[in-house]
Amino acid sequence: MMTSKTLSTSAPETEQGTDVFRIVGYSQQRLGIGKPISSGMFSVGGHEWVAGLSPDVDEHLVIAAVLLLLPRNTKVRASYELRLINQRTGLPFSVHKAAPREFNNDNDGSCSAYFLINRSVFEAPPVLQDDCLTMEWTITTIKQPRIPEVKSFPKIVVPPSDSALHFAKLLEEKKGVDITFSVGGQTIVAHKMVLATRSPVFKAELYGPMREEGTELIVVKDVQPDVLRAFLHFIYTDSLPPLDDLEEDDHSEMIRHLLVAADRYAMERLKLMC
Repeated sequence: MMTSKTLSTSAPETEQGTDVFRIVGYSQQRLGIGKPISSGMFSVGGHEWVAGLSPDVDEHLVIAAVLLLLPRNTKVRASYELRLINQRTGLPFSVHKAAPREFNNDNDGSCSAYFLINRSVFEAPPVLQDDCLTMEWTITTIKQPRIPEVKSFPKIVVPPSDSALHFAKLLEEKKGVDITFSVGGQTIVAHKMVLATRSPVFKAELYGPMREEGTELIVVKDVQPDVLRAFLHFIYTDSLPPLDDLEEDDHSEMIRHLLVAADRYAMERLKLMC
């Protein structure tokens, strides 16, 4: 069954900017009703903003730190954060954050936002130092996500296992061989570890209590060299060598001898195949 998998991601586009508003000679500017202190105009997210201070109705207790969107007929969704800076360390002394909201500078909307902060916070050390104070406004504008692009996961084709090819090459190249069979007047070499891994009988003969110390040559009787080669081919590759070129009687004889070898060395899969 053919299957497919795709991926798309929806995420808003954001742009962030910070304006540092430093007020020098704070007491001389006589903040009062109808007398706000305003920053210069700054741009964030392609929109113009102004920050400032304005007293609340009770000018003696509370000050409104105000953020204003300037252009008319403008809408923008944004979150904002105000930090009052410690004049001695340069680090934030008081932090005020607001969740995203819509600034709408038309007749029906609100183009401003504010934090109401006790006047004592503004006018006490270390915020007010040498008659100076510093505010940092950070604004993050948020645009609607674009239609996400759909991407397809790459189809990964895993090739078939080739371990049998590597073991067949190991047997063919005879590198690292450490055991020799003498069969029918011929010698055939192999690797003890491979034989022991595939056959419990070989494992017992080569590494168990049945092993003969110092034996490097194993004489095999009643087996033809071609049968032993075919048997070793199965041990290394888990498959039989091509037998199509054998005559019918020779083919049957080969299978019979392989069945005997499979039974002797407890190669159950080979027995069933034979």
